[in-house]
Amino acid sequence: MNSTGNTTTLAGPNERYERGLAVLRQVAGPEQSTVLDGFAEIAPDLTRFVVEFGYGDVYARPGLTLRERQLATVAGLAALGNAAPQLRFHLAGALNVGCSRREIVETLIHVSLYAGFPAALNGLAAAREVFEAYPDTASEEAEVAAEGPDAAETTADRHRRGLTALTEIDGHAGEQVIASLRDIAPDLGRYVIEFAFGDIYSRTGLDLRTRELATVAMCTALGTVAPQLAVHIHGLLNVGGTEEEVVETITQMVGYAGFPAALNGIGVARTVFAERAAGQASTASATES
Repeated sequence: MNSTGNTTTLAGPNERYERGLAVLRQVAGPEQSTVLDGFAEIAPDLTRFVVEFGYGDVYARPGLTLRERQLATVAGLAALGNAAPQLRFHLAGALNVGCSRREIVETLIHVSLYAGFPAALNGLAAAREVFEAYPDTASEEAEVAAEGPDAAETTADRHRRGLTALTEIDGHAGEQVIASLRDIAPDLGRYVIEFAFGDIYSRTGLDLRTRELATVAMCTALGTVAPQLAVHIHGLLNVGGTEEEVVETITQMVGYAGFPAALNGIGVARTVFAERAAGQASTASATES
């Protein structure tokens, strides 16, 4: 199967399997045979589907690097919170394809915003186990240092930093969210600004585009937060992501959250793309006038 943009042409089953196996070897490293052998006796066809479809069809697509796919997968699985063995596998996979410990930790801290502290803490517990099994990455330990608060920083500083980040990332869509809370839960709106954007989004360790890729993956996988998914699709596009990357991130979630979650995510993306196209057309028309 040869890739052309976001579409693919048909290929024979052997070609799909071999291509999938090659990608799986990159992700799984020395654990690759264990992954395949573990279910071969009870469900050999499912094992084949994982290789052919999961890795041969989806992972092998262009549009995202393996590093980006692994961080998106880690984010999605951690947010779901019901697949600890697979989360550990993909945490190791993230290391295998070149993600640093710090990028992984930052992704899991970011999970706290969309799936809560328990999901983030459980994800970090899994990461600790994986890191211990990968002593060759221990030299990165210094990178995973605490970013303690500035002793002179005030709440006003956090609010100002968060509002700047919110405006840069989510733009008008984010501002609408805050405005919608003023008459019923103004403190919740303040927490969104100060904690979510002032404390978490403003951390180093992940660039904003990668944070938004992870956020789109989480919101897609959770399947219950379409309005927030729309806001963060806007956000990903606002910080340099492309429509292709939005579609690829949502498609990546098929294997972890299922087709309904991915199809619903694509429906949200379609609406966001149309809104932005209409807005750009309106701006162009006004400029010409």
